[in-house]
Amino acid sequence: MEIASDKIKVASLFSGCGGTEVGLQGGFTFLGTQIPKLPTELVYANEVDLKTCDIFDLNFDKKVDRRDIRDVNEAEIPGHDLLVAGFPCQSFSILAQNPPRLGFTDEKGKLFFEIVRVLKYHHPKYFICENVKGILSANNGKTFPLILKEFEDAGYRVSFKLLNSRNFGVPQKRERVFIVGVRNDLKRFFIFPSKSSLFPLENNLGKVLENQVDDKYFFSEKAILGMLSSNSNSKAKMNKGRVQNLNEPCNTVTAHLSKVTLNGTDPVLKIGEKYRRFTPREVARIQSFPDSFKLIGSDFTQYKALGNAIPPLLFWHLAKEICTFEGKNKTHGDKEFFDLVEVSAGEQLTLRF
Repeated sequence: MEIASDKIKVASLFSGCGGTEVGLQGGFTFLGTQIPKLPTELVYANEVDLKTCDIFDLNFDKKVDRRDIRDVNEAEIPGHDLLVAGFPCQSFSILAQNPPRLGFTDEKGKLFFEIVRVLKYHHPKYFICENVKGILSANNGKTFPLILKEFEDAGYRVSFKLLNSRNFGVPQKRERVFIVGVRNDLKRFFIFPSKSSLFPLENNLGKVLENQVDDKYFFSEKAILGMLSSNSNSKAKMNKGRVQNLNEPCNTVTAHLSKVTLNGTDPVLKIGEKYRRFTPREVARIQSFPDSFKLIGSDFTQYKALGNAIPPLLFWHLAKEICTFEGKNKTHGDKEFFDLVEVSAGEQLTLRF
């Protein structure tokens, strides 16, 4: 379905609190740098977690559809040029069939097929999907090729790449797999940008910390003593927990930050002789959300929503290339990041990285 518009129409599935949407829109300031606005328009968003939806609705004019995507008829979703989605992958399995086929171990495993369902009905020009690094090795590496085949069978030339957010101005070492599809009739592959066009140097953790932090974010003396006593190697270092270097990007932040402990593997801070967890606003900055992004709900709700989000600044770089390809990006004169040559099926794997 072709959309006549000066803007790229976007539909978003598994939207979370809106990391992809902030990136798609652009027009925000992050750590003193103005991120140019992109010619996109969000026409649909879907998210099932109600408290996360509250954060989304607080920040965007387009209110999120709170129904389970499996209950949404594809015809109810407006026509769009670009479909974006970060889909659950933990429950994929390979069924013992010849030829092998994707299966699922619980209901979450079915959600991937909702993306394919929408693609087959609307046939947007492009899609961008995101997932954790582990999807590449799931089921001894058998799952991912089948996922790619589902997208290809839906009518798309597919590219994928493991991207680290630290290379795109995000003050975080966060590796995620991105899959981009370009509709077959466009006869082109998407070539991923390798680094930020706005941040030639890394943004480090020290730039995002708040000056005044409530005492509730500091660990008790009892917790510190317990951590030190469990460390048989050295009392100067933590047993498992990751005290962060302020001069480097932060380790990956996740939804688990609400339950962080000093003997865990989640990143924490050491301020003088004290240890503390990050505040929700600091997590938002680590994820590259601008300070203008509003937060609501309990700390638990905010940690969960922010930890599950796609970093907006990283997603902005991907969306910018889609806009450039469409000839609608007036903010940059960059070359097109698409291969203009017809590519045979045999060459496809070499172009995916």
